[in-house]
Amino acid sequence: MFRVLVTVCVLHHALGGFPNFYPRLPAEGLQVDDDPGAPLILTPLIEQNKIAEAQQAAQVHFAGFKKQQSYAGYFTVDKLWGSNMFFWYFPARSSPETAPVLLWLQGGPGASSLIGLFGENGPFTVKAKRGLKERPFSWTENHHVIYIDNPVGTGFSFTSGGYAQNETKVGQDLYGALLQFFTLFPQLQGNDFFVSGESYGGKYVPAIAYTIHQRNPGSRLKINLKGLSMGNGLSDPEHQLKYGLYLYQLGLIDLNGLQAVQGYEAQGVRYIESKQFDKAFDVFDSLLNGDLNNHSSLFRNLSGFDNYFNYLYAVDPMEAELRLMAKYVQRADVRAAIHVGNTSFSDETNVVETNLKSDVMQSVAPWVAELLSHYRVLIYNGQLDIIVAYPLTENYLQNLQFAGADQYRSAGRFQWRVGADLAGYVKQAGNLTEVLVRNAGHMVPADQPKWAWDLMSRFTRNKPYHSAGRFI
Repeated sequence: MFRVLVTVCVLHHALGGFPNFYPRLPAEGLQVDDDPGAPLILTPLIEQNKIAEAQQAAQVHFAGFKKQQSYAGYFTVDKLWGSNMFFWYFPARSSPETAPVLLWLQGGPGASSLIGLFGENGPFTVKAKRGLKERPFSWTENHHVIYIDNPVGTGFSFTSGGYAQNETKVGQDLYGALLQFFTLFPQLQGNDFFVSGESYGGKYVPAIAYTIHQRNPGSRLKINLKGLSMGNGLSDPEHQLKYGLYLYQLGLIDLNGLQAVQGYEAQGVRYIESKQFDKAFDVFDSLLNGDLNNHSSLFRNLSGFDNYFNYLYAVDPMEAELRLMAKYVQRADVRAAIHVGNTSFSDETNVVETNLKSDVMQSVAPWVAELLSHYRVLIYNGQLDIIVAYPLTENYLQNLQFAGADQYRSAGRFQWRVGADLAGYVKQAGNLTEVLVRNAGHMVPADQPKWAWDLMSRFTRNKPYHSAGRFI
């Protein structure tokens, strides 16, 4: 549902469906003579305390990656189901001894975090002629960044049947992966750790942060969690999926359309309140996505839009770039370099989303409220998004019962500038920082890379976003 991939839309249109958030990356078959080897599962080496051997095995050696050291492989997170999570880790280029460690989780559910790596904040992007181009303002400049295909069944992560059906399972699997990661790289255990993500990551990020919060006290290995950030994140559907007035004010629907959309919204909320979450999903799927119902959505029929990442574009402009990325990461030489071997790349199927169908319409707001009492939380939105628009997120935060709720509701707004540029607006209350990023859609780091780098760097270093005299 809430994804950032670009999909091959032909099949969806043939079925009369509506493309997913992240257009999905198409799977590429291996050629007969291709032999990328077997996937590198590091868990046995870690369990045998062969840390140096595991680190050496995980190193990525590939001509296209020479400028950036990295490590990749698999952590087993559920032995019963053979569930293995793919990770790709990039050490910080500057001050690695003290640089924060950042986990990046894509949305979906079912979108590969390689989208974030190649399309948003990683050290490089894919060029048209099968090569890599260095990305300016990569978050790996001043952060250790871990990209994980989450949950299992997404991207290069695989399982025989242990698909997550709720956020508790999502948190459990990610926690198991992180314990192995910090065992594999013990030099990072003392660095500040932050969880970040976007879109359906608004569920995943609180899930793993809350799991760490619960388990850290009794764990031998303590994860040094300092905060979490969510960009255009879905966390509280009952209060966020309020599209009618927003679409009307944008001029994408008229008064008759507004009435129709609000009818869908009211029905969806009734289902949420009565805990009929599958039915609530079906209503909102028919309203906006058309993901699993195989028919056009009301939004598409009324507006003509195939894209809900940015209201300036009726069609997603990132599709060509993401197709290139999909082909690149599935080349046999790249597969061998990042140690995924002949593992199938699973992004074009609905299996992850189908298993999480009942989860989509459930709220993680109570977890967010609890986390706000202990950690810094950054919630940011691109100004031009439709699917998780700023007014929808603000409605969720206005209804969030947390320690700084009264302060938030009366808080003033500050201008946030990057150099001379007006990058956005900031509101702060207690541990919460809320940011609107100007001239950006659903994928803020892709649309405004310099500002996104500044946004995250200030957050992880607890630096202010505003200067005196810019209160509005």
